[in-house]
Amino acid sequence: MAVLTGVVGLGLGIAGILAFRFSERSRDAADLHSEDDLPEGIAEVLAVLPSAAIVIDAGDDVVKASPAAYTFGLVRGHSLASPEMLRVVGRVRARGLIEEIDLEQTRENSESVLRYLHARVAPLGTSFVLVLCDDQTESKRVDAVRRDFVANVSHELKTPIGAMALLAEAVTDFADDPAAVERFGGRMQRESKRLTQLVQEIIDLSRVQDHAAPATTEKISVAEVVDDAADRARTGAEGKNIHIEVSPPSDLLIEGNYELLVNAVRNLIDNAVNYSPEGTRVGVGVDLVDERIEIAVTDQGIGMSAQDTERVFERFYRVDPARSRITGGTGLGLSIVKHIIATHGGEVRVWSRLNKGSTFTIVLPLAGTANEASATDSAPAGVLIEHSADSTGTASADDDEPTGDNDAPAGDNGDGRATADAPKDLTEESEQRKLTT
Repeated sequence: MAVLTGVVGLGLGIAGILAFRFSERSRDAADLHSEDDLPEGIAEVLAVLPSAAIVIDAGDDVVKASPAAYTFGLVRGHSLASPEMLRVVGRVRARGLIEEIDLEQTRENSESVLRYLHARVAPLGTSFVLVLCDDQTESKRVDAVRRDFVANVSHELKTPIGAMALLAEAVTDFADDPAAVERFGGRMQRESKRLTQLVQEIIDLSRVQDHAAPATTEKISVAEVVDDAADRARTGAEGKNIHIEVSPPSDLLIEGNYELLVNAVRNLIDNAVNYSPEGTRVGVGVDLVDERIEIAVTDQGIGMSAQDTERVFERFYRVDPARSRITGGTGLGLSIVKHIIATHGGEVRVWSRLNKGSTFTIVLPLAGTANEASATDSAPAGVLIEHSADSTGTASADDDEPTGDNDAPAGDNGDGRATADAPKDLTEESEQRKLTT
C-alpha cells in the first residue's frame, strides 16, 4: 500500500511539473505572439527612446519593456509593479485618452523617496497601451535647490532694504539734527554697500555655476594670483590690525582665468580676516605636492565645529550670523570659491578647530614650472601648509553635500606640527576635514 501511495505521489508530481512547463511555454508563446502583433516599427522605436518604455496588452500583461523599465522597478514578471499605474492603464484603454501620472518610489521599509518618476500613458493601436516613463529625481532636486536659493535671496535682500527704509525715516525725523543725520547717513551707506556686495556675489555665483569651465584661460603665475589677492584684502585687514603674510614661489604656473582665481583666493583671505580677532595674522602659503599646487590660507580665528565644517560651503550658510552682520558677510563667498575652483579642475579642503583657527586649501593641477622645488623651503613663519599625504579619514561635500579625506596638516618642519609662529593647537591632536568640490 505504501509503495502504491508513493507511485501515485510520484506520478502526480511529474504531472504537476509537466503542467507547469506547458503553462510557461504557452505563456511564452502568447507573449511572442503578442509582440509580433505590435504595429510595425514600434519595437525598433522603443529601443532607441531615452524614456523607459512598456507595452501592455488587452489582458494587462507586459508585452515588451525596455531595460530602463526593469531598472526603475516598473515591471515585475509579466505585470506592472505599480497598482496605481495599472489603474491608469485601465482608464486609458477604456477612454482612449492620454493620461499622465507622477510616481514616488520609496526605499524598502522607509518613507524616504528613492526616485521620482513621471509617466505618460497612451493608447497604442486598438489592442495595446504604451507607457513612457522618465526619471525626474534630478530635476526635482534642482527645483528644490532653486526654490531654496530664491527664498534665501529674498530674505537676504529684505534685511538691508528694510534697514535702509528705517534709516531713511530716521533721517527725515531728525532732519534738524546734523549729528543724527550724519550718523544715520553713515549707517545707510553701510547697508547700501552690503546690498551692493550681495547683488554682485549673486551675479558672480550665477556666472561660475553656469559654466563647466572658464571661457578664457591662460598660463598664470601662482605668485601673481596670491600677491594680487592679498593686496586687495589688505585694506580690510589693516582696519583690524591683522597682518597678512605671503611668500609664494615665483616659478609655479597654473592654467585658468586670472580674475576668477584671484577672486577665489581673495575670498578665502577676506573670510580669514573677518573671522579673526584683532592683532592676529593670516598666512598664505603655496606648496607643490604630487604635481598639484596647494594654496593654503590659515587664520588664528574662531574656528568651526565639525557640524559647521560640513556645511560651510553651502550658499548663505554662516558659522556666526551675528559676526556676518557686523562684517557685512553674505554667506556666498565660500560657495563662489567652491564653484570657481571646481571649474578649474581643482578642489577645496578645510581644516578647522573651534576657538583655534582654520586652514582653507585650494588644490589645482600644475600647468608648468621652471623649478619644481617645494614651496615649503621658502614659506614664511606663520604660514601653515597642509599636506594631504597623511590622510586618515574621510568627509565630503558636493553642492550643496559633504565627503572627502581627513588630512593632518603639517608645517615646514615636516613633523605634523605648525611652523614656528603658527598656533600650535591648530595642528596638534587634530583632524583635518577635506571637502571635495
